[in-house]
Amino acid sequence: MENIFDSEMLRFDNLGGFILKIVFSLVVFIISVLLTKAISKLIVKASKDKVDDTAVSILRSIVKYAILIICVIMILNIFGVNSTSLLAVLGSAGLAVGLALKNTLGNIASGIILIFLKNYRAGEFIEFGATSGTVKSISLFTTILETQEGIYVSAPNSCIWGVPLRNYSRNGKRRMELNIRVSCSYSLDTAVQIIKNLTDSDKRLLQVPAAQIVIQSVQDKNASFIIRAWVLNNDYWDVYYSLLRAVKEKLEEAGILI
Repeated sequence: MENIFDSEMLRFDNLGGFILKIVFSLVVFIISVLLTKAISKLIVKASKDKVDDTAVSILRSIVKYAILIICVIMILNIFGVNSTSLLAVLGSAGLAVGLALKNTLGNIASGIILIFLKNYRAGEFIEFGATSGTVKSISLFTTILETQEGIYVSAPNSCIWGVPLRNYSRNGKRRMELNIRVSCSYSLDTAVQIIKNLTDSDKRLLQVPAAQIVIQSVQDKNASFIIRAWVLNNDYWDVYYSLLRAVKEKLEEAGILI
């Protein structure tokens, strides 16, 4: 780079030499702008419908600032500034800042990893540690969630990356379990048949995998049933509460006490 601009034409200590430096600097700047736009368009085109929008935005920002740094270094070389010494100073300053902001940089690194691995997206319901909620947005520093109570939560990305994460929305369906206990003085086959009729008639329950009704245990003259059924994520809680109510009502109608 130094050989390109280290010519006698640019060493003139007169107005003509200074104007030439300005012209060369403008050319470098224009090329940098055009190159940034071209690469940004290429990234958007190549990642269309394949990469998360947040990841695309990060890639474009990295390209933009990388080309800007190169442009500044080239312009400084044109005007005779020793860029090597400047880079050494900036490197030392960057190291000091990095040590001071290691937690912040850790959040950025975690954010980049989470965005590119796509462990969760906006609109999905996740749980990590003691925190759970619907993802509203993902940035380099934090992930914004809204809990089921409508509470705003801002979670540092490093806290999410460092613990096991559950994504309840990713697979599109969930298995629910209902626990029912009835007296053994009644026919268990009758109780099972009543529950089976309810699960077969509820169209919100998925047919594959089929619902299961099993007797978990028999003790103290009581029998414990487990109802396992698969539903779509959006139907989970509605089906859970309505099926639980329906089981109670139908068993009591048949004279079977829960």
